[in-house]
Amino acid sequence: MTAAKNTICLWYDKDAEAAATFYARTFPDSAVGAVHRAPSDFPGGKAGDVLTVEFTVLGIPCLGLNGGPAFHHTEAFSFQVATDDQEETDRYWDAIVGNGGQESACGWCKDRWGLNWQITPRVLTEALAAGGDEARRAFEAMMEMRKIDVAAIAAARRG
Repeated sequence: MTAAKNTICLWYDKDAEAAATFYARTFPDSAVGAVHRAPSDFPGGKAGDVLTVEFTVLGIPCLGLNGGPAFHHTEAFSFQVATDDQEETDRYWDAIVGNGGQESACGWCKDRWGLNWQITPRVLTEALAAGGDEARRAFEAMMEMRKIDVAAIAAARRG
């Protein structure tokens, strides 16, 4: 994997490789690249432990850093995944939540490592972009949901 000019660095306690492997299995255009081991002991681990993992998620270059328990993911950062239909929405949502993750509101969920995801059907973003009453109805429908219901958003758009 060629080093990208800009890479998202994601801090994990000790499971960066497991997380990267899960993302590569779950999302298209995703892969695990180089795995680097620590040359000596460090605050989050020992010499020989996995220190960093290069990976891509949906084409976005990332670096997983096993930095120990000092920092945790928050909703201040999330991956937003645009989906084309309910089947794709369900597949990603169920993969994340079903692998030790957690549901949240309005299309948000959290994976087992605490990283936040927005599984967002295009019908929702298109409705919001339309503005006016159509956007208001879709937004109000979304506010009542956990996983986004594509048919309910489409119905709200129509009024």
